[in-house]
Amino acid sequence: MGLGTVVGALLLYVLYLWTTVGVGPPYAWSNSLFAGPAAFVPLAVYLGLAIVLAVDPRTSRWGAGLLIGLGIFTLLGGGLCVAGLVQAGI
Repeated sequence: MGLGTVVGALLLYVLYLWTTVGVGPPYAWSNSLFAGPAAFVPLAVYLGLAIVLAVDPRTSRWGAGLLIGLGIFTLLGGGLCVAGLVQAGI
């Protein structure tokens, strides 16, 4: 379960950045149809995979670790977002 937590949190950050970096810089969000949904697609895919793994008894620990990793991603992502906003003076 610990390995699933660490791997899950890191995988989610990589997946999230990899899928949203192609959308463009923050000022070009209105030029792309996929800019809004692109932020939620990696989370939905990850959550679906984690739930499927958590339901199966053979992979339930791995799935539970992935779900805990999602919680860590949410907490750290919120902290990084607030830190960025404070640093930007917003």
